[in-house]
Amino acid sequence: MGKFILSHQHITVTDIQQIIAENLAVELSPSCVAKIQACRTYLDEKVAQSDELIYGVNTGFGSLCNTAISKADLTQLQLNLVRSHACGTGDTVDPEVVRIMLLLKAIGLSFGHSGVQVATVERLLFYFNHGICPVVYEQGSLGASGDLAPLAHIALSLVGEGEVNYNGELVDTHEILKKFDLAPVVLASKEGLALLNGTQFMSAFLTKAVIDGERIIHHANKIGALSIEAYDGRLDPFTSHVNAIRNQEGQIAVAKEISSILAGSQWIEQSKQQVQDPYCLRCIPQVHGASWDTLNFAKTIVEREINAVTDNPTIFPEEDLVISAGNFHGQPLALALDFMAIAMAELGSISERRIYKLMGGERGLPAFLLAKPGLNSGFMIAQYTAASIVSQNKQLCTPASVDSIDSSNGQEDHVSMGANAATKLARVIENVYQILGIEYMSACQALELRGVSKTSKVLLTFHAELRAEIPFIEEDVYMSEFIRKAKQLLKN
Repeated sequence: MGKFILSHQHITVTDIQQIIAENLAVELSPSCVAKIQACRTYLDEKVAQSDELIYGVNTGFGSLCNTAISKADLTQLQLNLVRSHACGTGDTVDPEVVRIMLLLKAIGLSFGHSGVQVATVERLLFYFNHGICPVVYEQGSLGASGDLAPLAHIALSLVGEGEVNYNGELVDTHEILKKFDLAPVVLASKEGLALLNGTQFMSAFLTKAVIDGERIIHHANKIGALSIEAYDGRLDPFTSHVNAIRNQEGQIAVAKEISSILAGSQWIEQSKQQVQDPYCLRCIPQVHGASWDTLNFAKTIVEREINAVTDNPTIFPEEDLVISAGNFHGQPLALALDFMAIAMAELGSISERRIYKLMGGERGLPAFLLAKPGLNSGFMIAQYTAASIVSQNKQLCTPASVDSIDSSNGQEDHVSMGANAATKLARVIENVYQILGIEYMSACQALELRGVSKTSKVLLTFHAELRAEIPFIEEDVYMSEFIRKAKQLLKN
């Protein structure tokens, strides 16, 4: 197994993707260990030498911030915090997202401003490296004070309680600790709070969404190009001249990519009867390009967050400062999550319009893409399905980040709702994969009816990849299994 060493370098989404794809073991560098230990030593000495109240270290939490806790109870305080905050419910989070949460939490703690033990960070990385994924639930975070409930379920597993996913099975945490001959982590002062305060639930969802989004945008361009070919569309809207003068980076990139995909096609080069195509074809650079730019914005935001310290209070040993502030507030992520959901949904929306156009019996194509419409319904209800999913995405794109609710006796009186934005975005992305899968099937069917041999080399290969799994539809068949398979092809 290869290794990835954390050494305070800037970590990108691409790094996270590579670590997971190549199953790299992540370890702390000596410099990270030294920073973490120095912060822990400073905090221990400060608590031992002073009776000053430090939030979450020797006080209660939330609206109990002014309630002093005796030195003898500091460890119990942290354990009680973890247990009481593990209030997640709803669906369980995909273990792949939980693994990213583990990694992001370890990265955030590695900067040495959180006061945790080195052993605690190493335990998070042990879980990550060995595929031990605590059971985390989707519901419970308000996205301010951090992702308290979801992160509490991770912390709960570190102290030997709760459940984990391991090798695809649900296992009691104490059984996993026994298997690997590990003792539960004994939390020192502030450690429970350091583990719970943070934005790693939102950040992990956004990280995975960006990885998926980059895959989706290229799928959407290639599938859109298939539909252009199948509908006998024009190349004019993708020429460099017209897109350069709009001066939008995403638009220029999309037009260039689609031109490259279509290069060498006999269909695209032949003369056309129609002067213009519908917007769903003609405006692909503008619409896909806007989503491309939004995706890059979301990537910028989440990469800043990956490399941030987001717990509270934060500790600066060299300055002799312990500062209680609000780095756990998820507003930057909440806005980016909502924005990205809208951008991804638009890729699905314009895709469904292209599906609709392919069904209409225009430009030499039979109605609903079967040779004998009437006797056969063909792709009629596949388009219905895409339309219903597009409509659901519109509902899911109502922004969560404009909402807030008072909590903790008014102490936490503005929250980001970024966790709800995160889980909504995940559903939108799943939906977009399915809409694009339906267009992929429809465009391949239509192009075959027109004559697939005249298309570009890129699209010939892309068409063949679908046909290796899904046959040409001669007459009405059970469509659901093919639609779902098309989605999986794009996801994989």
